[in-house]
Amino acid sequence: MTASPVRIEPMTVADVDDVAAIEPSSGATAPQLVEELARPWARIWIAREEGAPVSAFLLTWHVADELHVLNVATRVERRRRGLARALLCHAIAYAQDNAIRSIFLEVRRSNAAALALYASLAFTEINVRTGYYPDGEDAVEMAHTVVTR
Repeated sequence: MTASPVRIEPMTVADVDDVAAIEPSSGATAPQLVEELARPWARIWIAREEGAPVSAFLLTWHVADELHVLNVATRVERRRRGLARALLCHAIAYAQDNAIRSIFLEVRRSNAAALALYASLAFTEINVRTGYYPDGEDAVEMAHTVVTR
């Protein structure tokens, strides 16, 4: 299956409902997304495929010389098309252009697909947070050291 060309762009208020509908379990509700858009340190990017609604999003916080990934999600029917990878590559390029030294994230220990994606982008495991999620599952903390251009 060939993926449509993808555009990565900043999320706007007009995108909030589409983004909130991507994956209810991601916790990204419309009111929370509006709050994030108002935060000067929040960076939210969306992936759009030609002829499709917003297909994926990445929510990060730029704090000092760090970028913290808070949420990345892709519409169920658009998964396995490289959208999350494109968003993360965009975030890494943003980090390189903005004197960011490290990118951090947490991921469920059971999320093998996400762990593989992050590892393929040079994220390394730095810690495990036991019982981090409300259901008691552990979180794997990962970091990416940004190489300047």
